Amino acid sequence: MKMENKNEREGQEIKVEEAARMLLLGEDVLILSHQHPDGDTLGSAFGLCFALQKCGKRARIECSDPIADRYDYLTDHYTEESFVPQMIVAVDIADTQLFGEKLWPYRDQVDLCIDHHPSNTHYARRVLLEADSAATAEVIYEVIKAMGVEFDPVMASAVYTGIATDTGCFRYTNVTARTHRIAADLYEKGAMAGMINRVMFETKSLSRIRMEQLVLSTMEYHFDNRCALIVVTLDAIEQTGITDSELDGISAIPRQIEGVQAGITLREKEGGYKISLRTSDNISATAVCSALGGGGHARAAGCFIAGNLEEAKGAILEALRPELEGK
Repeated sequence: MKMENKNEREGQEIKVEEAARMLLLGEDVLILSHQHPDGDTLGSAFGLCFALQKCGKRARIECSDPIADRYDYLTDHYTEESFVPQMIVAVDIADTQLFGEKLWPYRDQVDLCIDHHPSNTHYARRVLLEADSAATAEVIYEVIKAMGVEFDPVMASAVYTGIATDTGCFRYTNVTARTHRIAADLYEKGAMAGMINRVMFETKSLSRIRMEQLVLSTMEYHFDNRCALIVVTLDAIEQTGITDSELDGISAIPRQIEGVQAGITLREKEGGYKISLRTSDNISATAVCSALGGGGHARAAGCFIAGNLEEAKGAILEALRPELEGK
C-alpha cells in the first residue's frame, strides 16, 4: 500500500472501517508497542499481528524493551518474520516519547496509530483514536471485526489480555457495558480468561513482594490523609532485582487505601522522577499531570519532574493542591 507523504493530511483522525481498509490493503506491516510494554500494548499488538497473518500478510512486532515471560502464552504462538516494512502501525502509543531507543528511528514514519489515550499527539499520518474505550485492545477488537477476520483462541486471548489489564480485571471506572460485551464475545471465541487473570492479577514474583515491602515503608500522607505517596528508588530496584515488567501495577497501591482520593508514585530515574497519579472520580489526573508536562487518562496519568526527591514531591503536591484542598 503506497502511503502519502508525511506532510499530507498528517494526523488525520479516521474511523474503524477506514483503519480496517488500510490494514487489508497494506503489506509487510510492522507493529510497534511502547517501551516498558504492558498488557494493553502487547495484547493489541499480538491480536492485530495474528489477524494480519491470518489474512496471509507478513507482520511482526517490535518493542524497545523485552517482553516479560508471563506473556509466553502469546509469544509462544508468534513467529517473527523478516521484511522491510511497507506499513508501520503503532498501538497504544500516545506520544513518540514512548517509543524508546530502539523504535526512535520510526518516529516520523508511522502510517497508522490505534490508541485510546486522550493525550495522543497525532504524530501518525492516520489516527484511530477512541478515548472512551477502556483499552486500546477494545479498538483493536473492532478493527479485527471490521477486517472480517474470525477470532481464534490465541487472538481472543491477546485482545482479552489488553482489556483485562487496562481495566484492572474490570474493576476500574473506565469499564463500560461495551467492555463486558466484548469480553463475553472473546470468552466465546476461546480466550483463556481464567489463566490470564491468574497470571496477571494473582501471581507475584518474590522480587515484587520485596519491592512492595520497601515502598510501603516510604508511604506518606498529605491533605488530611486524602493523598498517599510512595517512592520507588533506584536503590530499591537494585536491592530487589525487580524488572520493569514486574513493577506493573505498583502505582495502584497508594490509591487502594481507604479515604485516599489521590495516590502518587514517584519512581526515581536519571535526572528526576517519573510520576504516576491515580485519582478518585472527582479529581482529574489528566489535568494535574498535563500542568506538569504529562498526560494520560482522567483517573490515571503521569509526568516526569526533573530534580531531587523533595523537588519532585513539592511539584506534584502543589499541582494537586487545588484539587484536594477543601474537598
